[in-house]
This record gives sequence, structure tokens and C-alpha cells, in this order.
Amino acid sequence: MTELKITIAETVFGARLEMEKAPKTCASFLRHMPFSGKIVHVRWSGEAVWIPLGDLDFRVGYENHTSFPAPGQILLYPGGISETEILLAYGGVHFASKMGQLAGNHFITLTSGLDRLADIGKRTLWEGAQAIRFDKA
Repeated sequence: MTELKITIAETVFGARLEMEKAPKTCASFLRHMPFSGKIVHVRWSGEAVWIPLGDLDFRVGYENHTSFPAPGQILLYPGGISETEILLAYGGVHFASKMGQLAGNHFITLTSGLDRLADIGKRTLWEGAQAIRFDKA
């Protein structure tokens, strides 16, 4: 199973797990499915939203990691110098924290709804936290 449905507020996006590029991250995330949380706008990284996860341990290291995700790419930062988090890019991003540049595992890519993604980012910026849920499609 590589297809997901991601719901942010009332907006639904199709997505796929990057099983070949990030198999350990995908397998770990699947064990947490369905996954729900709240997205907030990033502080340092640019046009993205994130799910702060504190010390949640997905028990993965770096794989398929990047500091510059494209719109619609979802990263898992497994923790280390900053807290564990999931980041969803909706525009230009240079992934960072108050500790400096970070790299996260690109493990999910949106496959539909990209035309609505920037609206979600702007809504999160101006209206605050939004509910997010990851389900198997």
C-alpha cells in the first residue's frame, strides 16, 4: 500500500508513500496510521507547515533527506538537534530551526490537490493551527 488520503481541515489531498526512496521511514509511519495532529506555520523555513512532535521517536535515521523540499513534498525530521517533526512544503523552503539548517526524510509526495496547497499554507499562517489526518487510501 503506497496511496494515502491526507485531510487538512476540510480539504482532501491524494498522496503516495515514497516506499523505494525512504522504506524505513514509510514503514515506521505506517505503524502509526491513521495519524492525526495539528499543523502550524513554520517559523524559520519559509512556505511550509509543520506538525511539532516533541520527542516522538519513529526509530529511523536519515534516508532520502533534503533541506529543500518542493511544494507537495512531506518530510519527517527524526529528531536530533531539534524536536521530531513532519513538514509539508507549499512553496519555497529552506528547512531550518533555531539551531540552524535541518534535513528531513522525504517520505510522502502529494499527488492531487496541489492547486489548493498554497491556500492551506496561507490559512494556517493567518488563522492558526489546522487539523490534519493521514489515512490509507
